[in-house]
Amino acid sequence: MNRLLEVRKLGQQIWLDNLSRSLIRDGHLARFVQENGVAGVTTNPAIFQKAIAGGRYYEDDLARLKAEPITAEARYEQLVIPDVQAACDLLHATWSDAKGEAGYVSLEVSPALAHDEDGTVAAAHRLHAAVARDNVLIKVPATPAGVRAIERLIADGISINVTLLFSLAQTDAVAAAYVRGLNTRAAAGKPVTGVFSVASLFLSRVDTLVDSRLDALDDSARELRGGTAVAMARLAYQAYCNRFDSDEFAALRAQGARPQYLLWASTGTKNAAYSDLLYVEPLIGPDTVNTLPDATLAALLDHGRVERTVDSNVVGAQAQFSGLARRGLDMTAIGEELQTAGLAQFETAFAELLAATA
Repeated sequence: MNRLLEVRKLGQQIWLDNLSRSLIRDGHLARFVQENGVAGVTTNPAIFQKAIAGGRYYEDDLARLKAEPITAEARYEQLVIPDVQAACDLLHATWSDAKGEAGYVSLEVSPALAHDEDGTVAAAHRLHAAVARDNVLIKVPATPAGVRAIERLIADGISINVTLLFSLAQTDAVAAAYVRGLNTRAAAGKPVTGVFSVASLFLSRVDTLVDSRLDALDDSARELRGGTAVAMARLAYQAYCNRFDSDEFAALRAQGARPQYLLWASTGTKNAAYSDLLYVEPLIGPDTVNTLPDATLAALLDHGRVERTVDSNVVGAQAQFSGLARRGLDMTAIGEELQTAGLAQFETAFAELLAATA
């Protein structure tokens, strides 16, 4: 039994949270797609920083680009866009067979634009045109400016991976922006059938921070450790079903619009005391994506338990959040704190990238 293929039968896509020229040129990505049904690829500045710093396939191109009178950011884009294009080409058959519901590769706008709505819109259009593949997703962070940009980009027909979501409030705001963008597009007489979006809800970082707050409280509070991220994801899935199965979305669905799928991100377990599949096994179900780093993907293949779980024990998820609230943990505020920290991490990785290409 191939567990990744079994997950796909339950309606969930597994995407690889990694991309490099080694994965492409050495055939590893092709094998993931062909043998294991991997249905997409996600990237971020940290992934590309690691790939370029340690990848032998970048050295000649980087030396050539450093001789050209262009910016460090332009050199970075000229290095990674061919990788994104190659991955898109490997996944094009998946995209075609799924009629545009799978087979995507993500490329992120510069973290420096996180609070610049107009700059984000312009960069997303430019990167989308540069990759020139139907199955590219442009990643935009879910800051207030990013959410406004997402609405405009969806109205423009650009498919988006919304990144750095850490709370139910952020996820709700993004879904509402997606629907508004689709409504604007439909009202302008433009087709909504070719637009695709995922909302990437980060999980392990939530447990890491919440657990640290619980550790400072009493013994009963510590019993809630390790359960917050999965509870949040399950509650987000209930909200997803309520929104996209509703009358509100029915008219758009009738025109061929797709719901905005939830994507589970940051799914590598950071606490060694927890299961290595803590953010995989409890969150399997239809119309979802789980993007896995290499080690977590290997663990799922080796010993994962595959069954529909994403809509299990919703009462327990609600109880987890009620318990957190009783102990003074504001999950909306924690989400904002985590998003700020996540942006800072991406800015640092991006700065290191630009230093390498300067």
